[in-house]
Amino acid sequence: MSRRTVNASNAAAVGPYSHATWADDLLFCSGQTPLDSSTGKLVDGTVADQTRQCFDNLFEVLEAAGLGSDDVVSVNVYLTDMGDFGQMNEIYATRFSSPYPARTTIGCASLPLGARIEIGLTAKRQS
Repeated sequence: MSRRTVNASNAAAVGPYSHATWADDLLFCSGQTPLDSSTGKLVDGTVADQTRQCFDNLFEVLEAAGLGSDDVVSVNVYLTDMGDFGQMNEIYATRFSSPYPARTTIGCASLPLGARIEIGLTAKRQS
């Protein structure tokens, strides 16, 4: 099987992976850290600022695949401090509309480049 991948020019990658991979009509997006694609550097500021950047990067990937936020079916959020859940949740609520995608939020010890948050998602092409 050959992989059908998606890479967005306005989203950074910090390793040997594709931004997303298609499996039939499902798009599995790699986790995005809050990297500013214009500088290649981690966004400074609050976890809210970093959450915005993660979603900006993910939505660039969705757009490159011809999808949008309404096509998202599941989101995985990784936080290095569960005390940041409220800030993340406020930004999350502005990026989707009801009915919201399924979501899992996991506390973890650390993330690449010292990020406080990483977000990955799965989207489905509408038939």
